[in-house]
Amino acid sequence: MDFLSFLDSKPLYYKEIDHERVHIAYKMLKPHIRRPKTVHIVGTNGKGSTGRMIAYLAWRQGARSKAAGGRSYSVGHFSSPHILKFNERIWLDGEDASDKMLETAHQRLYAILGQEMSDALSYFEYTTLLAFVVFEDCDLMVLEAGLGGEFDATNVCDKELSVITPIGIDHQAFLGENIEEIAATKIRSVQKRVLLAPQVYDEVGKVAENISRERKLELFGVEYSTFSVQSGLEEITKQKAWPEYLIDNAKVAMKALDILDIPYAMNDLLDLELFGRFYALTENIRIDVGHNPLAAQAIEKALDKKVVLIYNSLDDKDYEEVLRILKPKVKRVEIIPIGSQRATTLDEIEKALQNAGLEYSYFRNEIKEDETYLVFGSFYVVEEFLKQRDLQGVVPS
Repeated sequence: MDFLSFLDSKPLYYKEIDHERVHIAYKMLKPHIRRPKTVHIVGTNGKGSTGRMIAYLAWRQGARSKAAGGRSYSVGHFSSPHILKFNERIWLDGEDASDKMLETAHQRLYAILGQEMSDALSYFEYTTLLAFVVFEDCDLMVLEAGLGGEFDATNVCDKELSVITPIGIDHQAFLGENIEEIAATKIRSVQKRVLLAPQVYDEVGKVAENISRERKLELFGVEYSTFSVQSGLEEITKQKAWPEYLIDNAKVAMKALDILDIPYAMNDLLDLELFGRFYALTENIRIDVGHNPLAAQAIEKALDKKVVLIYNSLDDKDYEEVLRILKPKVKRVEIIPIGSQRATTLDEIEKALQNAGLEYSYFRNEIKEDETYLVFGSFYVVEEFLKQRDLQGVVPS
């Protein structure tokens, strides 16, 4: 069976997961592949952008070295979910994986694991192992955890550095009821060295300190106080019109590369496109794949004017709290229906909007030139908006 047909045969979501299964599968795969130096990104928000910055800066420096007759440096970045096409999840040396590359890796992985194990693995478990096959000849592999950390499929392999991005309240049914429990579930995935990004909750730092001390691990924070770095980064982020949370993510990415002794040129950030992360699609439309209260806080802070919010949510998110957080910067809301089995019912979204005291209607695929828009709520919201606007071809690598 070809790769995309095989993926389509797997459910995206499971009520229960056998956490041992992916470890057994990885033991079967491990003797057949090489593992590059690995960075594991764990957290609630900022994983995708932080991971891409690490991967991009390392790859660009390697490409520059190769052009000068030196050694190249190959980098892979595994992230999830995708916006329009699965290939977005497996990024290799500046480009999304090709269909041919994915198909070749699938045929090899399936042959190693066999039909029974390949069929038993979840969508995310199988595609995580697929990324390992694609990236085996890389010098650096950046892995973004999907859900959690300790029990995530990306946690099966050893890593040289664990990066903990901002942790907030999300996925309580799987991760824990309070911030300490959620942080512990995520941070227990760490190994060897730990880089802690700036956090909203002080409890996260305490959990990281306790786990690092118990396991005798090196724990790093993010400090960039030198004038040259600060002024250079400020100039770059000003040109990019990045909000504060992306500036923080850039500092974390550069610190990660410093810890690993991987050279980079900060100015390469000027050429990096972070599609879906407070991304200016047009002069009056920004898109952001954020979906929880922590993301809403960052976006509300980043907006400098009131916007028309094009919105929907998955049913496991605190969408009413998200709407209350965004309310000071929202003129009105336009609900956009999304095609996901996890989508909240439209009745529930309407009820949340009424409770939040926000004016709303339904998105009719009409964009007015004299209004400013924010498309926000999930990857599915951004995907549906792009499809309705016939902009599927705009996703950059």
